[in-house]
Amino acid sequence: MLLLALDTSTSRTSVAVCDHERPLATAGLAVSQRHGEFLAPAIRFCLEQAGRAAADVTGVVVGRGPGLYTGLRVGLVTARTFAAARRLPIVGVTGLDVLAHQARHAHRPVAAVIDARRREVFWALYAPVPGGMARLTEPAVGTAEHVANEIEGRGEEVLAVGDGALAWSDVLADARAEIGDPALACPMAEHLAALAVPRFVREETQRPDEVTPLYLREADARIGWEQRGRLRGGVTARGNA
Repeated sequence: MLLLALDTSTSRTSVAVCDHERPLATAGLAVSQRHGEFLAPAIRFCLEQAGRAAADVTGVVVGRGPGLYTGLRVGLVTARTFAAARRLPIVGVTGLDVLAHQARHAHRPVAAVIDARRREVFWALYAPVPGGMARLTEPAVGTAEHVANEIEGRGEEVLAVGDGALAWSDVLADARAEIGDPALACPMAEHLAALAVPRFVREETQRPDEVTPLYLREADARIGWEQRGRLRGGVTARGNA
């Protein structure tokens, strides 16, 4: 099994080529709005460093969000195109799950928090279980104050990870949450691959056109469709419909 994994759901672009046990090569760029120009060279670089060719890849893993529209779309389009051209199976992974997985060795509840801009965050709570992390709440969008209230209500020590946790560290710290290391701030492609391996083994994969972004905010989805319409030269209707 040789997997190409990529994530563009946050300000950091991450690419990895992995076998079923470990990453063979990784590349990352922590510069927002540079996803598109970085992805293709990063994929070539990782394949070269791993000593493999694109034809050797047997599956594709992509971060499906939550995140902001532009970054998400770049990653999804790239992953779908790569997989469709080679008739490969694909798996979409939620970035919040990846953040929790990256913090699994903390052996405590984890709040995965991604910066959603507009003074909001995408978030979910997780608990350690044998073999990994179990999601306790569904992915949601809200204020950092709301997340802090949820953490405080648990009455136990919680580790908050993600770029949203760093951006709102003062608010979350007031709820007695420990703020995770900046190294845990963004979903990393090699961890996407690790979470996806069992799904490939069980053949719980999708066709490229079946992988969809996880939008938690209606405005992001609406803006996305409006931009798509303009790019195609169409006219987007406005209103409540």
